[in-house]
Amino acid sequence: MTQTPANPGKIVLAYSGGLDTSVAVPWLKEHYGAEIITLTMDLGMVDLPSIQRRAMEVGAAKALTVDARDVLVDEFLFPALQAGAIYEGMYPLATALGRPLIARCLAEAAISEGAYAVAHGCTGKGNDQVRIDVGVAALAPELKVIAPIRDWGMSREDEMDYARERNLPISASKSRFSVDENLWGRSAEAGELEDPWREPPEEAYEWTRPAADTPQEAVYVEIHFDRGIPTAVDGESMAGSALISHLNTVAGEHGVGRIDHVENRLVGIKSREIYEAPAAVTLHAAHQALENMTLSRDQARAKARIAQEYADLVYNGLWFTAHREDLDAYVHSTQRYVTGDVRVRLHRGTCTVVGRAAPQALYQHQLATYDRGDTFDHAAAEGFISIYGLPVRTQNRVQRD
Repeated sequence: MTQTPANPGKIVLAYSGGLDTSVAVPWLKEHYGAEIITLTMDLGMVDLPSIQRRAMEVGAAKALTVDARDVLVDEFLFPALQAGAIYEGMYPLATALGRPLIARCLAEAAISEGAYAVAHGCTGKGNDQVRIDVGVAALAPELKVIAPIRDWGMSREDEMDYARERNLPISASKSRFSVDENLWGRSAEAGELEDPWREPPEEAYEWTRPAADTPQEAVYVEIHFDRGIPTAVDGESMAGSALISHLNTVAGEHGVGRIDHVENRLVGIKSREIYEAPAAVTLHAAHQALENMTLSRDQARAKARIAQEYADLVYNGLWFTAHREDLDAYVHSTQRYVTGDVRVRLHRGTCTVVGRAAPQALYQHQLATYDRGDTFDHAAAEGFISIYGLPVRTQNRVQRD
């Protein structure tokens, strides 16, 4: 059993309202003798009042709530979109981008409430424990971090027995899967999804329709970007969270955003994850198309390498580092002229860019066209080819066996 400190004080628990964190409230009180303050953050998919009530019912001394949607979008999601950060070419990093914000809110709440420790509901084999532990340590190293689920060794059935013994007003979720979601995406894992040979059942999805059940007619969406940030859809200006919610609905209706990924976790295991990210998939495709119009070849290639580095950094829980700040500085510089409009066709589970325009595009019609009005200097081509091919001709003449 964990030793209770001489002056137990307060612990701030990141509280989702589910079985794990609800059981964690009395468990922490029993093992640490502390006053438990819960903290629930709305990252896009949370009913704050009902969760706040549940926290008090299971024994919290205080239930704090934070509407963090705008902060999530402005400080985490859109910077990652500008960076083009997609982990292993598939995962738009929804959960991974939410965790550093949770760590920051936990640290801020603990300092404000005079708590000596924070706690979270992460398991001992996932990535989230690393993201939150490392994040809190970076921001408030004086705080102790406690992970009840990692420590107590209880199965889900054990948790239910523990809750019944203490008459806690909770019940097990009827979901067959472990689910996490925020504005940027929804993830599902565990259960039958752990067999990578089996096709995911339709019950694993909530945000997207199966392709066969989507509308027969495609829908076209025009997205406006300002310096790499989406600001309007179909001519209507929208705040970031509203824009993402709108695209989640529209693209999800057309089956866009389903991802079935066997990924490499930081802790050294492979995991099969099912993701839904209609808005993220659509915005990444549109943003990439606009960059293709406005970045030079060398910029685009360097940025592709930065995008992979950025995605790995986010996935591996290293948001609060100077390295991420340095990458942000480069990314922000590349976005100076990434302003314009992209037209996307959503149809039967596919997202296809079909049009793009930018006022400062490097694509110039008079240079690209083969029709009248062509301003490309064809006469210069012969000399260019001669100089370009010089090392090839030299090596083949001198070193040919």
